[in-house]
Amino acid sequence: MKAVANLVLLAANCATKRELKQIYGLAIRLGIDTDGVVIGKLMRFAAIAPNGDLLFAHQMFTQMPEPNTFFYNTLIRGYSKSQCPSKSITLFNEMRWNSIYPDEFTFTFLLKSRSRRSMIANHDDDADDEEEVVHGHVLKSGFNSHLFVNNALIHLYASRGRVREAGRVFDEMPERDVVSWSELVVCHLKAAQLDDARRVFNEMPERDVVSWTAMISGYSKVKHSAEALELFEEMKSVGVKPDEVTMVSVISACTHLGDLEYGLSIHHYIDENGLGWMISLCNALIDMYAKCGCIEGSRRVFSRMGRKSLITWNSMISACASHGNVEEAVELFHGMAKSLVRPDGVTFLALLTAYTHKGLVDEGYKLFTSMKRDYRIEAGIEHYGCMVDMLGRAGRLEEAYDMIMNMPIPCNDVVWGALLGACRIYCNVDMGERVVKKLLELKPDEGGYYILLCDIYVAAGQQIEAIKLRRTMEAMGIKKTPGCSNWVGT
Repeated sequence: MKAVANLVLLAANCATKRELKQIYGLAIRLGIDTDGVVIGKLMRFAAIAPNGDLLFAHQMFTQMPEPNTFFYNTLIRGYSKSQCPSKSITLFNEMRWNSIYPDEFTFTFLLKSRSRRSMIANHDDDADDEEEVVHGHVLKSGFNSHLFVNNALIHLYASRGRVREAGRVFDEMPERDVVSWSELVVCHLKAAQLDDARRVFNEMPERDVVSWTAMISGYSKVKHSAEALELFEEMKSVGVKPDEVTMVSVISACTHLGDLEYGLSIHHYIDENGLGWMISLCNALIDMYAKCGCIEGSRRVFSRMGRKSLITWNSMISACASHGNVEEAVELFHGMAKSLVRPDGVTFLALLTAYTHKGLVDEGYKLFTSMKRDYRIEAGIEHYGCMVDMLGRAGRLEEAYDMIMNMPIPCNDVVWGALLGACRIYCNVDMGERVVKKLLELKPDEGGYYILLCDIYVAAGQQIEAIKLRRTMEAMGIKKTPGCSNWVGT
């Protein structure tokens, strides 16, 4: 019977969702699970394996006459990684009602589920109270001295940006490991406390790839690119091997600096260390080469990639668009279709940008229309902004104005501003006055719009109107915005 049980478990590790249910039915019919071990392992596989079935795991759970802590933990862990993490809380409450005592694993999984719920719910209003309740249960149950539980607590508070609470847990920990320190670093970074994060990082008795990567990523995200690259060099010098996540942040720093020479050395390092096949790094390299002015580098990376994701295609299309290679961008778009990769809004935005810079209005209109008609993609404010800019550059101001007025979404100052810029180029006073009125409804204190209208008056030879507007601005106390056009003289 033991051999049969082992065979059942071996089959479960290779099973599809459908086969898993058949194996479970076989185990029940053969009566090979008198001690619950086989069903427990089947349930664990169904709950947490990548090709498992969480709903079926819950179904197995409900059929158990007296589930113990292990079974509850298995299901709580499964839900902590799912899109329904709140069910972990429900199961924990059920444990308490049934007088089943939690252990350190219960709280570790439960706290992770709270962190995930905070992320999915985007900081729901009741989250702070629930965190305090869960923390209270940890204290009452006497698990506040357990390392993994405390690390999960810090992670939970970090996910909510509650630095003070995370710091308090950290300070009261009887034992800390590199994860504890790293979580506190991440907590400060999420709260945009870069100096505090670096202070904690410098105090760490031991640093692993996670802590180094967190700090490098923190610098890179706030455009402190030089510091990110300095830290990366220090990381290598102490013998810590970076991973995929580290290198994405490093490439991002190179991109922001526009340092092609350093970017080339990073590319060489990636290839030397066997990371060149990773799709996320290839995507980042395509973007880096394009923004550093080396479109040929983007092409080389793209051409050698075996598998290409949507981001890969979008990155290469955007690279071509930014370099004015409209024909190549369109060719890539057709290549996407042949590769059965469905475009998204980013794809169309890149193509519309390319058409805008080349003045290909009719082609842009066709693409804009096909986006919704053929691909069921609703245009966003950025797509409308491209179209307005495209029409404005071509002098088709009334069409641009009508497009804005018929937008199904609210227009912003950026889109109106694009049209105002076109009014200035084509000296269209009537349209300029209408657009400025709309802009002032959105941003009544923005003096720069008056300045642009003054420029339009001057360009159209209406000096008197420009002087009147200037006096109106002086009376209203409106000053010239730094960086705007020259002031109109009397």
